[in-house]
Amino acid sequence: MREKKVEKHELPLIPLRGISIFPYMVLHFDIGRERSVKALEEAMINDQLVFLTTQKNPENELPTSDDFYNVGTIAKIKQMLRLPDEVVRVLVEGISRASIKEILQDDPYFKCIVEEEIYEEEIERDKELEALMNNVTRVFKKYTGLSNRTSPDVLMSVTSIEEPGKLADVMAAHMILKTEQKQQILEATNPKDRLEVLYGVLLREMEVLEIEKEIHDKVRKKINKVQKEYYLKEQLNAIQEELGDGGSVAEEIDTYREKLEKLKLSEKIEEKVSKELDRLSRLSPSSAESSVIRSYVEWILDLPWKEETKDRLDLKKAKKVLDQDHYGLIDVKQRILEYLAIRKLSKNMKGPIICLVGPPGVGKTSIAKSIAKSLDRKFVRMSLGGVRDEAEIRGHRRTYIGAIPGRIISNIKECGSKNPVFLFDEIDKLSSDFKGDPAAALLEVLDPEQNKEFTDHYLEVPFDLSKVMFITTANSLGTIPRPLLDRMEVIEVSGYTEEEKVKIAQKYLVKKQKKEHGLKEKNLQISEQVIRDVIISYTRESGVRNLEREIATLCRKVAKRIVEDDIKVARINSTNLNKYLGMKKFRYDKMKENHEIGIATGLAWTRVGGETLFIEVSSMKGTGKLVLTGQLGDVMKESARAGLSYIRSKIEELEIDENFYKEKDIHIHIPEGAIPKDGPSAGITMATAMISELTQIPINKNVAMTGEITLRGRTLPVGGIKEKVLAAHRAGIRKILLPIDNEKDIEKIPTNIKKELTFVLVENMNQVLENALVRKG
Repeated sequence: MREKKVEKHELPLIPLRGISIFPYMVLHFDIGRERSVKALEEAMINDQLVFLTTQKNPENELPTSDDFYNVGTIAKIKQMLRLPDEVVRVLVEGISRASIKEILQDDPYFKCIVEEEIYEEEIERDKELEALMNNVTRVFKKYTGLSNRTSPDVLMSVTSIEEPGKLADVMAAHMILKTEQKQQILEATNPKDRLEVLYGVLLREMEVLEIEKEIHDKVRKKINKVQKEYYLKEQLNAIQEELGDGGSVAEEIDTYREKLEKLKLSEKIEEKVSKELDRLSRLSPSSAESSVIRSYVEWILDLPWKEETKDRLDLKKAKKVLDQDHYGLIDVKQRILEYLAIRKLSKNMKGPIICLVGPPGVGKTSIAKSIAKSLDRKFVRMSLGGVRDEAEIRGHRRTYIGAIPGRIISNIKECGSKNPVFLFDEIDKLSSDFKGDPAAALLEVLDPEQNKEFTDHYLEVPFDLSKVMFITTANSLGTIPRPLLDRMEVIEVSGYTEEEKVKIAQKYLVKKQKKEHGLKEKNLQISEQVIRDVIISYTRESGVRNLEREIATLCRKVAKRIVEDDIKVARINSTNLNKYLGMKKFRYDKMKENHEIGIATGLAWTRVGGETLFIEVSSMKGTGKLVLTGQLGDVMKESARAGLSYIRSKIEELEIDENFYKEKDIHIHIPEGAIPKDGPSAGITMATAMISELTQIPINKNVAMTGEITLRGRTLPVGGIKEKVLAAHRAGIRKILLPIDNEKDIEKIPTNIKKELTFVLVENMNQVLENALVRKG
């Protein structure tokens, strides 16, 4: 007999639901529960070993130590991959079976001491064990033959195993068994006992499979009768074709060949289509494969290989069209006019690939339509939001049933032109899963050097996309893969100012909504002040989408009054506006009335524009704690700690009590605690507010600031300057402190706003305090 030795291990434990792991088994599965993810992370930090055991009840979300089996498998983590929704996919390899001796902890993850029984290799097997292994192998071969679940290669590798214990484990891993049956095999630590248990399970499974085969044979006899009738009907159809309809297929193929000849495609494509037509001529007209070939040939012949629209190269007319449809958006319009100018000089220029980035509602999608209109091209829009299958871009291979080309080729065919303006909407919302990564497929599409020979998986022949003008839209660049972003020319479409929104409403939105609601020009009179009130009190956005909705609401209310009360004119002013739109939905922060200690005005960027942040600091007797409230993110918390460290390093210069960090607690709070806040741009603001509180020197009410702080007190540049400055202007603040490296961003601010503000460019905290604090004398 063989000798046995015992080893103990301290390992993190992961309870599995509905699956069992055997030694020598390689398996991947998904983990979503928080405790299991933490156990996995602990194992990755150490030696990548983890103990896997099966839950008795797979529906139990929060198992205790009594809810899983005592015997499981020590496994090595080979690979882990983080998926969306906090799910982790892990690949493991079973090493050896073990049993739980003690649960050390169950929070934040299970940790236990397991005992592993190791049997030393024996020199020779006895006859009884040899006979048992032969019986198990013979029955396993019959089992795989009946079940058709194991390939011949796998069967050969399994049956060639010489070690009894390993043989039982590998066979069990390739069988579809109930959890209780698998656990029974797993708990048999002695290899001979394990083979006996497996032999019993195999015999039971064989009985079930033989009964299933008998049932299958009975059903098959009944089906044969139906198939015979179908065969006779097909013969009858063939006879009918011979009598009258035999020439229809040949005529159809001749029509296809004529179309192919007229298109004058490349030799490679003609050869491919001709082969398919030859195959079609040899097939039965009613066969499934003939309909697949027909569909493929029709797709090839219906594509616009040569058809393209002629560009309108008159810059003045193009500019007029763009200005008619959109107010502002100077950078986008300028880029299109530049493209037209170059097209007029050079006929061979490839289509540009432009990415319009900006918040929702600023007109990214509609400007793409206007670009197509100004160029006199066809317009195609494809939404990428939520697309996670590579086949959406490249198409399905024809080996799949119901295969079709990708949406790019489909849209090109539908528009009937090889040079449309093609809009990829919401490119930052792409996803990916086991079916492939659509972003990787787009690399070829959006590369001017490669898209000349774009090959769809369904077509299997190259199609020229180099003349297509691709435009993409995104709300943020952060989620776009870097290689994909590198292929695009990024144009930022920032939010509109209040003045721009007023102009857009007067020039476009009011007229559009009056027309849609059947109102004449005289029926509804809206003053400029009313539009401003709607913008300030009923919308909070960077674009004008909600503004248009509120104007539509006004038109609906007026239309109802015209019909019910038979009025001719409705005049809306600031006094009666709330009767139409209800109570005011939003308010904007206004500048403080007095200089206050410990309250500094910061500036923040959000998806709907800029915001002012009144950061409050209070100190009290304590032990040196720093309390942060207002739902701050990790980056913002780190900025506050960096500011505090800067203050401690400058105690003497700032004339602050040297023991303040021992004897006082500091509390930083940013109002509107229900809204998450993050980012480094409030660093100098929080530091200024803390210094004001500790020195008891008030902060100038007319100063707002933004910038990142370092431990040495330097100010670093931040983003979103235009939106932040507009927020400060709206709040009535006229002096703004910006990092010196943000000087270039001041040029983007509208001239009329810039004239009313004073900008102070600061390099360090000394300059910030000099401009922010109101010192006496």
